[in-house]
Amino acid sequence: MASPFDMPFSKVYPLLIAKAQRKGRTLQEVYAVTTWLTGYSQQQLEQMLQSSLTYGDFLSIGKAALQ
Repeated sequence: MASPFDMPFSKVYPLLIAKAQRKGRTLQEVYAVTTWLTGYSQQQLEQMLQSSLTYGDFLSIGKAALQ
């Protein structure tokens, strides 16, 4: 089985949203937490969802941007 970090961000993020919604959270809450943790804006998240970026790269770039 492939590691989630090697999967496209555009495939992983909707799964995270669905899981959060099953637990009673909203899409806006997921965006708020994701932007807070990574430093990305909501617009940057939307652009990354349209790219071929992997989930691992998404996390690595976000951490680098905060340092």
